[in-house]
Amino acid sequence: MMRREYWMTLLLLATGVFAFGQQEEEQDNRVRRATTIDSIDVIRDYRPILADAVKIRRSPDMTNKREYQPKLTYNILDKKLDITTGIKQLTIQEMPYSRPEDILPNYVKIGAGNFSTLLGEVYLSTDRFADARLGGYVKHLGQRGSLDAQRYSQQQIGVFGRKTLPQVTISGEVGYSRYATRFYGVIVDEEGVNLNPSPAKQAFNDIFLTAEMVSNFDPTRTDDLGYSVKLDGYAYSNAFQAKENSAAISGYLNRRINAFNVGANVSADFTTVSDDAYSIANHIARLNPYVRFKGDNYNVTLGANLVAEFGDRQRTNIFPSAEVDFALIPEYAHIFGGITGDINKTSFRELSKENPFLAQNIQIENSVDRTHIFGGIKGNAGATFGYKVHGFYRRVESLPLFVNNIDAPYQFDLIYDDLDKASTIVGLEGEVNLRVSETVSLGGKLNLNEYDLKNEEHAWFLPKLRVSANTRINISEKLYINGELLFNGLTYGKVYDAPLNPTTPEEPDPVATDPEARRVSIPAFADISAAAEYRVNNQIGIYVRANNLLGNTYERYLYYPRLGLNVIGGINFSF
Repeated sequence: MMRREYWMTLLLLATGVFAFGQQEEEQDNRVRRATTIDSIDVIRDYRPILADAVKIRRSPDMTNKREYQPKLTYNILDKKLDITTGIKQLTIQEMPYSRPEDILPNYVKIGAGNFSTLLGEVYLSTDRFADARLGGYVKHLGQRGSLDAQRYSQQQIGVFGRKTLPQVTISGEVGYSRYATRFYGVIVDEEGVNLNPSPAKQAFNDIFLTAEMVSNFDPTRTDDLGYSVKLDGYAYSNAFQAKENSAAISGYLNRRINAFNVGANVSADFTTVSDDAYSIANHIARLNPYVRFKGDNYNVTLGANLVAEFGDRQRTNIFPSAEVDFALIPEYAHIFGGITGDINKTSFRELSKENPFLAQNIQIENSVDRTHIFGGIKGNAGATFGYKVHGFYRRVESLPLFVNNIDAPYQFDLIYDDLDKASTIVGLEGEVNLRVSETVSLGGKLNLNEYDLKNEEHAWFLPKLRVSANTRINISEKLYINGELLFNGLTYGKVYDAPLNPTTPEEPDPVATDPEARRVSIPAFADISAAAEYRVNNQIGIYVRANNLLGNTYERYLYYPRLGLNVIGGINFSF
């Protein structure tokens, strides 16, 4: 019993000692963790173990055909990236059709100035339809110079239209124009008496009509037949009895066969000229078949020009027709040349537009280009500079020239150097267009001609040198300035009025081929004009124009001085 209590006491004592030791060890561990909070004791590596509750106990379905990648579609523009460094040819971009209120197609223009100048213009058109246009116009300009009977007046009225069909485009115009002046030529005798005291009135009336049908070009069908048909007609007369009536039909056919173009130009002109002393039928028919071989950098055309005159004169000629164009430096320089020949119609209508002081019963003869050889170079330097220079050699039979009438020197007759032998003309022509900037553009043209005539001493009233130039400057979106220059070189006139005293210097030597005639020099002249326009708004504009700024009363034809400085100003109204 005693022994059992003894053992019981030892067991309790051991238990207390163990408990105290465990409590002391836990207290030491808490003190150690408090003093080393930044340190971590790694007992073993972390092993992620999923509990049974989150495990997927399913085998994959290997027969599943579902497509997980969606089908994508792309709208890719069919455009070619051009990375060439050179300058390529510009393509024409079609402009979207705009509403009528975006563009003002109609305008009224009125103006007045010195020399009793009155100007009026009305232009009306409609373009409500993208494939059709119809319009009309009325114009008037009148001036009166400082000399007696120095008057000019011109009027014009007309209507026009155009219709684009799926296969062809049809256009036409019909109108009437009138130009009136007087034979105001200043001529005095040796005693100063005016030999033209009562200048006669002159007026030209022109009723004209033109209509054309042209096939539309389809770039997707380049092998289609191209064609056109054109009708022209006019009835022309002056204040006396001179008349010219004409009706002409012309057209062309062209068909592309592989790299070749085969075609022909054809025309028939029926013209009758009459005056109080004669009536002449001057009809001309032409046929120009050709074959053209065209490549990327060259163009060769070979053909012939068959021309038949019928009516009062019967004559048939066959001329060569050949032309070549080769790209020496594509886009920058092309050399070209050719040889041809033709019959040049002498038209009373065209002659009177060039010189309205014609006498009655002028002689009508067609001139003949027996040989016309030409060649030169042309090209562009980007979009801002273009040029063309070419020379030519012509052998012309029946070269027409103006000369003063024997009985009335203030009127002009038409003579011909030689009706059978050819005169020679060697010339050089140059043309340039330059766009200095977005607001400044320049242009100019030069003509140099040298004449070798058979009978006449000079090419009367034809200058050897002629220069023209123009410029346009956009000062702002509302202010525009234009300028023009015309230089006409020295010319000569042939007169028979030996007792008379002309107003221009007289050459002492008589004309060798005609002892009764004498040569009169007409000095060179320069005519400079300028104009400015200010757009108040989209509808109203104010303009002013000054002609002959140098104020020279120069003569283009003998005894007919032109107006000096004349200024005209007015207003434009668009609607």
